[in-house]
Amino acid sequence: MRLYVVQALLFSLFLLPALHGQSLGNAGTIDGVVTDPSGAVVAGARVDIQNRITGYKKSVTTDVVGSFRFPNVPLNSYHLEVEAAGFNPFQQDVSVRTAVTVAVKATLTLAGSATLLTVESGAADLIDNVPYAHNDIDHTQLMKLPTSSPGSGLSDAITLGTPGVVADSNGFFHPLGDHAQTSFSIDGQPVNDQQSKAFSTQIPTNAVQSMELITGTPAAEFGDKTSLVVSATTRSGLGQTKPTGSFLAQYGSFGTVGEEATLGLGSAKFGNFLAF
Repeated sequence: MRLYVVQALLFSLFLLPALHGQSLGNAGTIDGVVTDPSGAVVAGARVDIQNRITGYKKSVTTDVVGSFRFPNVPLNSYHLEVEAAGFNPFQQDVSVRTAVTVAVKATLTLAGSATLLTVESGAADLIDNVPYAHNDIDHTQLMKLPTSSPGSGLSDAITLGTPGVVADSNGFFHPLGDHAQTSFSIDGQPVNDQQSKAFSTQIPTNAVQSMELITGTPAAEFGDKTSLVVSATTRSGLGQTKPTGSFLAQYGSFGTVGEEATLGLGSAKFGNFLAF
C-alpha cells in the first residue's frame, strides 16, 4: 500500500502547476550581468553566493549574454564572488531582505592588470543591517537538530535554535516567558495560530529551506506579536535541473517506524518540491 502512495506522490510531481521563476513569497532573487572592462559580456563565468554562518551556498554559470540568476534565496546577507579565466575575481556583499530582485553588475578586471593594493576597513561580510536581534537556521542545520517527534519537529527546531525559548508539553514552547505570542510567516503568509500537534499539523522541517527567528523588536510587517517571530522560507525545485531528494527511515525500540522523503526537480523558470 505504501508503494502505491509513494508512486502517486512521485507522479503528482509532474502534474502540479509549474512555479514560474519569480520570487516565492518572502524569498528573494539575485540576478545580474558579468562584463569585462570594455563592457562586453562574459559568458561561462562562475558566480557563487554563500552565507558562512548558515552554510547556505549556491553556484551558477553565466549564459551566452553574461547574465546569471539565483531564485528563491532566503532573506539574509550573502557574499557574492565571480570567477572567470583571464580575469581577477569580483567580490561583493549582497543583502536580501525583501522579495524585490537584487540586481548586481559585476565588472571584471584583467588578470595582472592591477598594480595598486588598497586596504580598506569597510568590508561588510555577513554584517546584518536590520535593527533587531535574530538567529538564522539553514536547512543543513535543521537536519542535524535532535527533534523528538515528526508531529512537533518545528517546535523542537525553534526551541533548540532560539535563545530564551523553552519547551512545554504537547509540542508547545514558551518564547521569552510568554505564551501564544509567536507569529509565523511562511513564505510571506502570516500564520498567527498556535503551531503544535494539539491544534494543527506543523510544517515539516524537511520542507523548510531557512528560518529567521526574530527575538528583538520585530518590524511592523509582522503584526503585533511581541515575543518571537518565525520567518520561514520553504524549499523549492527552482534551478534544480537534476532531481534531488532524500529518504530517511527510523525504527524505535517500541516497534514504531518512521519514514520521510523529499524530492525536488525544476529548471530556471519552474520547479516543484515534495516533502512527505
